[in-house]
Amino acid sequence: MTIEPYLFFNGRCEEALRFYEQAFEAKIETVARFRESPAPPPEELLPEGWLDRIMHASFLIGDARVMISDGRTDEPPQFRGFALNVNFASEDEARRAFERLSDGGRVDIPIGPTFYAACFGMVTDRFGVQWMVMAPAPHAS
Repeated sequence: MTIEPYLFFNGRCEEALRFYEQAFEAKIETVARFRESPAPPPEELLPEGWLDRIMHASFLIGDARVMISDGRTDEPPQFRGFALNVNFASEDEARRAFERLSDGGRVDIPIGPTFYAACFGMVTDRFGVQWMVMAPAPHAS
């Protein structure tokens, strides 16, 4: 069993997809627009001009899949009550991703060494998604 987050960006999905592609060096798997659906939603269910918006997209951060969409509203998204945790193999990778995620966002806990990790930090990105970024402590030999 796997759990895969599905985030709705309410009109900013294309921007978010490109941002995460760069921040994580993510691999984009799928991009499907409302217009491309074999059974397009009735236009009254979408804000005007949304047929070219993203109905579904997915990308991989390492082996972890994240799914995203514009959703069906242009109301601002509200990402509250959760954070996405990303474990990197190295401290350098973690610090690079943290720096990229913080561009236009808010650093909640600066990235740095802790008693349980080589580095750990929390950042809320420009879309309002909170990320916990870490690299494990090296194992004692």
